[in-house]
Amino acid sequence: MSVLAVTGTGTGVGKTVVTAAIAALAAARGSRVAVVKLAQTGVAAREPGDLDAVRRLAGVGDVHELARYPDPLSPAAAARRRRLPPLDLSVAADRIRRLDETRDLVLVEGAGGLLVRFDEDGGTLAELARTLAAPLLVVTEPVLGTLNWTALTLEALAHRGLTLAGVVIGCWPKQPDLACLNNVRDLETISARPLSGALPAGAGTLVAADFLLASMSGLGPELGGRFNAADFRRAADQTPRPDN
Repeated sequence: MSVLAVTGTGTGVGKTVVTAAIAALAAARGSRVAVVKLAQTGVAAREPGDLDAVRRLAGVGDVHELARYPDPLSPAAAARRRRLPPLDLSVAADRIRRLDETRDLVLVEGAGGLLVRFDEDGGTLAELARTLAAPLLVVTEPVLGTLNWTALTLEALAHRGLTLAGVVIGCWPKQPDLACLNNVRDLETISARPLSGALPAGAGTLVAADFLLASMSGLGPELGGRFNAADFRRAADQTPRPDN
């Protein structure tokens, strides 16, 4: 895959950290990798955004932010509120195709979830992924409620004929609670495949060298790492439950 779209089951699930982890591993292998943030919201013009985090964590400078809006809303709503032009997904697709011509991997991070709107016509990351024939990596949480959020995202993805690249837990807590421990196996049942990774909580605060190590152990071979889903599931099954 040369273009990989990264989406989430919602806001704040760890999409940017997962994107940075994939970029870090690709760059460490010597691959030419570019990272695209379709629309940054909730950040003023000169404030650091998600791509600054990617640059710091992964050491990748080939980053491209296609739109920015200061209000913490969906891209469509944020553009409307400030009377700014919304992101044109056809223009975005053309830019990504041009990047793909000279890179080994182009990572495209969405905003919020799969069906968050970028414009008033209802354009979404799902539509862009279909245009680019790009697989989608779904970042989720392990917490209570994640099974419904993940199932809905995967159902929407499948309904649109999109390719699932995998499911990654974006933030695995140091002390997982009962829901987290039980949800590992259920997330794999919902997605009908082993997890593609689980990054530890706090990974986004690490220095680049330590982040690379965390990325290597937290992402599966299909994403360039050494994460073993069976071992992770077994460890979750064997961890004493907090209610015991």
